[in-house]
Amino acid sequence: MAQSFVTSRKSFVIQILPVMLCFFVMGFVDLVGTASNYVQKDLDLTDAQANLFPSLVFFWFLIFSVPTGMLMNRIGRKHTVLISLMVTAVSLFIPVFGDSYIVMLISFSLLGIGNAIMQTSLNPLVTNLISSDKLASTLTFGQFVKAIASFLAPVIAAWGATTVFPTFGLGWRALFVIYAVISFLSISLLAATPIDEERPDRASGIGECIRLLGRPFVLLCFIGIMCHVGIDVGTNTTAPKIIMERLALPLEEAGFATGIYFIFRTVGCFLGAFILRTVSPRLFFAVSVLMMLAGMGILLVCSGLAPIYVGIGLIGFGNSNIFSVVFSQALMSAPTEKNEVSGLMIMGLFGGTVFPLAMGYAADAMGQIGAVAVMTAGVVYLLCYTVKIKR
Repeated sequence: MAQSFVTSRKSFVIQILPVMLCFFVMGFVDLVGTASNYVQKDLDLTDAQANLFPSLVFFWFLIFSVPTGMLMNRIGRKHTVLISLMVTAVSLFIPVFGDSYIVMLISFSLLGIGNAIMQTSLNPLVTNLISSDKLASTLTFGQFVKAIASFLAPVIAAWGATTVFPTFGLGWRALFVIYAVISFLSISLLAATPIDEERPDRASGIGECIRLLGRPFVLLCFIGIMCHVGIDVGTNTTAPKIIMERLALPLEEAGFATGIYFIFRTVGCFLGAFILRTVSPRLFFAVSVLMMLAGMGILLVCSGLAPIYVGIGLIGFGNSNIFSVVFSQALMSAPTEKNEVSGLMIMGLFGGTVFPLAMGYAADAMGQIGAVAVMTAGVVYLLCYTVKIKR
């Protein structure tokens, strides 16, 4: 029996490591905040024009998420994840040819398509390896791995922009090449990993998937995901702009604010993976949302660098586990329709389009305080959602 346990545990490790590397690749989508700031500087764009990049990335979640849920029913979750990795790798090679507006639009579009397919298929793939009682904590650990890639993006971009080492004329775009290589590595490892999947009883149509939004709790989760990703992308994009507006620092220095956000989000994901094994999701979710609300309040009223960093850190830590809790709650509410619910929840990442667009127009009209006000509205919704979470 001991030998069987060791063999089983070894098999689990062999399966989970490539899946966690896929979570790392999933984090590549967060480079859009850093990259859009550099493109804005290179091409002298307005806030509204620059915010089109993250909006475009997350627009594709609206289009591809539900069809991806149907595709999983036909070809399986693992094969769907492999398709997403291939699209992501291609998107990351495109900026090698320049950072013109059109080139970056194409790159970010493909990055969004690949990430939409990946997030829809990778999260339910985890359910083939993990029991339902450990799903929230495992997804949170996956978000921790994802956050590492998010945190490294501004660091690598700044290194490429300022380093004395040769980057072959790419500058900050060296980030794309490095992440493309990792994407191809992830494809190789996952393709070689055997994973047993349950087959769905029947194929579902788009109408059947959309009708799931008629269930009140599923709809609440959908809007919760929209708010989470809107706050995530919004803070990623707006944090450096707040510092540049209030302290007149250059982008290379102000960009560290994005790093602060992802440092605290990474730490929050890591701790959350353990905390959620002992603390009820509702209590942990409530504390997380209150931290974000405090952080938004600081960004609305403070002008000093240290308080701004504190506010950004509170938002990063608070927002780190929102997705995992909401997503796992949605999956558990419809255990026989995981693929369809996953597609709907990932479609909610369309909030990454809605929020930056609204924030861009608010910032052009009122300064960055307008952008923070838009994100605060999302935090207030999540506070209301807390009471609906199952214990």
